[in-house]
Amino acid sequence: MRQISAFLIVALIMGLGWAIRGHFGHEQGAAWAGAMGALAILVVTRRKDWVQRMPVLVFLCAIGWGAGGMMSYGKLVGYGRGTDFLNVFYGLSMLAVVGGLYGYMGGGLLGLGLETTKEKKPKWHLLITEMVAGAWICWGLLIYQLEIKMTPPRSELWAACLGISLALTWFCYRNKFFGALHLAKYAALGAGFGFAFGNFIQVLGNTSGISINWWNVMEFTLGFCGGLGMIYAIYTYQWPESLAPSRRANWLALIFLFVLIPLINIQQTFEPGKFHEMAAKIGYQPEAFATIQTILALFIQVVLLISGLFAWFRWQKKRRWLIRGGIPLFLLGYSLWYLLYSHLVKGSFYLGFKGQPEQITYWVILLIAAIIWIIEQRNWAGFDFKAIKTAENWKRWGWILTGWGLILLMLTLIAINSHGEMPNAQVRF
Repeated sequence: MRQISAFLIVALIMGLGWAIRGHFGHEQGAAWAGAMGALAILVVTRRKDWVQRMPVLVFLCAIGWGAGGMMSYGKLVGYGRGTDFLNVFYGLSMLAVVGGLYGYMGGGLLGLGLETTKEKKPKWHLLITEMVAGAWICWGLLIYQLEIKMTPPRSELWAACLGISLALTWFCYRNKFFGALHLAKYAALGAGFGFAFGNFIQVLGNTSGISINWWNVMEFTLGFCGGLGMIYAIYTYQWPESLAPSRRANWLALIFLFVLIPLINIQQTFEPGKFHEMAAKIGYQPEAFATIQTILALFIQVVLLISGLFAWFRWQKKRRWLIRGGIPLFLLGYSLWYLLYSHLVKGSFYLGFKGQPEQITYWVILLIAAIIWIIEQRNWAGFDFKAIKTAENWKRWGWILTGWGLILLMLTLIAINSHGEMPNAQVRF
């Protein structure tokens, strides 16, 4: 039961982060969602060595998931809304690729952090250099030389993310970071399936006549399944004793998580042009309304920034309290922070949540995760880790990917027979 509870908490929190990310977008929004997923993993695993390195581990996961935010997938969602087999299957398949790249980078970097020991440390300067080189080479070769384009005429930076993933794979393989590869593969499997399945749900939802934000449902499904993939990989690998924490690294990571990510989200989101319709409804000028929203967001930023940094300063040496209460409070605070920003972006405090059922649903998801943790946390003496018994070979993954492809075929057939012409449908072929 406690394993199921742990899986649900991570999946719900990661799904919540991705659902909220739908209001922000880009790298900074995805990074926040990735950070929430990593915090949830630390909450349910209760590894003492991991908890003491919380800021660094969360930072790595945030960077990995956030890097995928450069990819464009709006066209792919449109292909999935079509009525012919080829376009819909292409759209769902490419969404699986995009989601897989998100999960692979996020899971892989987190896995490297978890697998770092006193005896075996990643050479981060080499990894960064190789990932940058891989991104440029793969992007230039596929897009400009071979002209293999996924979402023309939009950005084709999926190829850069593919190059990053290939460089990460080669680095982990030759340096024997097999745990990082294990986590990357299952995070990719979960996130890839979740993105394709989420778009399938969005299509059926739009045909149902039920008026909710089905785009957010798609994003939630991506995060939920990606979270399941990550926690499954965590559970099915025998992770070594982690490196002792570095105070400097922890504090630099905290600055990134509590200062840079929120500020970039504010800077990219709270612009007057995005508040015209909302300001008109409540009788404000867009510029004045955007200024009010920004001030409120900065107030939340300052309060939670001071609270978070002070809490870490007080709790970092109290290992037992950090495990039982500190990390859960960090997760709760970081999730509420994103949730409050979401309310500001959507004007929920001014409009009274009218026509915004997804904003209320976010609270329900967070409450369910909190209730599960409250009920089960006393039964968690620690998480049971075990090495996966099934050999991780190409044959096994061939069967997994074949089954994955058959599921996409089935979803495509159901989707094209469930509706007629839909708004914003795209045609590639």
